[in-house]
Amino acid sequence: MKSGEKSGSVYARLTGTGGYLPGAPVSNLDLIARGIDTDDEWIIERTGIRFRHLAAPGENSGAMAKIAAERALAMAGLTAAELDLLIVATSTPDYIFPSTACLLQGALGNHGATAFDVQAVCSGFVYGLVVADKFIRSGTHKKALVVGSDVFSTILDWQDRGTCVLFGDGAGAVVLEASDTPGIMASVLHADGAQAGILSVPGQVRSGKVWGDPFLRMEGQAVFKNAVRVLASVAEECCQAAGMESREIDWLIPHQANIRIIDATSRKMGLAREKVIVTVERHGNTSAASVPLALDEAVRDGRIKKGQRVLLEGVGGGFTWGAALFEF
Repeated sequence: MKSGEKSGSVYARLTGTGGYLPGAPVSNLDLIARGIDTDDEWIIERTGIRFRHLAAPGENSGAMAKIAAERALAMAGLTAAELDLLIVATSTPDYIFPSTACLLQGALGNHGATAFDVQAVCSGFVYGLVVADKFIRSGTHKKALVVGSDVFSTILDWQDRGTCVLFGDGAGAVVLEASDTPGIMASVLHADGAQAGILSVPGQVRSGKVWGDPFLRMEGQAVFKNAVRVLASVAEECCQAAGMESREIDWLIPHQANIRIIDATSRKMGLAREKVIVTVERHGNTSAASVPLALDEAVRDGRIKKGQRVLLEGVGGGFTWGAALFEF
């Protein structure tokens, strides 16, 4: 038994991952051909993004979540009927209500499990994972599905070249199961509502009309500085909570927003680039889907192996940030 473990304790272990990217990759040059006034070299130099995937008209968060969820369930060897908890992290829900989690539950054929959405923007999947971990550790739930799914292409101003080139669509999912051996070792969540204005969609539907601005708006420099500041610190905080140093982790999977943020985070942590899972070049920023998509890719291609320690971290509008450390 490892230090800090208690006999008879319940833990949440990750037993399945799944991901989904809609359509064919859309390159920077494809966007330019559509009339967006930007430059391929500028996008790559500033963000590291070369491609992203965009959902087809009518392809929503719930539909993408279902595909990712089914793939995660298949890896875990479970049926949807066995789940007793479903959490969907999304900023682009199918409806105002019911929740996308309830819609997903119906589409999967599950009846009676706890189901709800989490809204923490690009930190949403980490938030959802931590919430599911708490449910399982409490002993009330045994098998959980956590999905991050977003169609940010529906809330982008395609005339705003400072934001529209950054984002893509997709979904990622994990299955967590109760275990007597540690899986999720530690987690940390934070938010600072005073920073709400630097990344937001400042609109709403009222009386059948859009009030305010229905598009994503971002203060790029402020978001960059805040992300660099909090990601390295929350990673260290999470590792300390687990009783280890960040250099001891096998893999870092950060939110895939910008290669310069990712590189700055790994440098501050003293991690070699070879220990960082990076998909931003091919996926763009898929918001709540970015971390589970990167996780699923690294599990399926064999980079992440049983017994290895993986640190996940997210940062997003709210302003929110968090991290979770688990042994695979």
